[in-house]
Amino acid sequence: MGANRLDEIDRKILAELQDDGRMTNVELARRVGISAPPCLRRVRTLEEAGYIRGYHADVNPRELGFEVQVFAMVGLHSQAEVDLSAFEQRCRDWPLVRECHMLNGEIDFILKCVAPDLSSFQTFLTEELTSAPNVASVKTSLVIRGAKDRPGVPFSVLEERLGRSA
Repeated sequence: MGANRLDEIDRKILAELQDDGRMTNVELARRVGISAPPCLRRVRTLEEAGYIRGYHADVNPRELGFEVQVFAMVGLHSQAEVDLSAFEQRCRDWPLVRECHMLNGEIDFILKCVAPDLSSFQTFLTEELTSAPNVASVKTSLVIRGAKDRPGVPFSVLEERLGRSA
């Protein structure tokens, strides 16, 4: 089911929950202009259809002592599917790796990592990541500061695109 199969109310529900997943169903229903029971049914349908993958707290890593954030660009020796899948599984098993994305181009994967300090990250880098099977190269970039970190999608762009195609 694509975005064009969702009606305006469903898209409003998704936009509101993306901005604040903790609001009550009654508040959500008020914001999207319907009563609470059909709103709850719509939310459950959106969850079952896979539009809503979960609900999470936006935890501040620095407040919890994770002072270091690093992007690691990883090149592999082999890009055979079995090797790509094995590397992805290894990334899922490493706690310091918070995101893993396969790319096309010069690098095979980019990893977003967090660590309490540089020493902890260096230990992970040398003992885990660079020594992992099939890893050919790793280039890292330390995050100095973040200017933007927004989850989800820009619903204003979606609405504009759907308005043009209608």
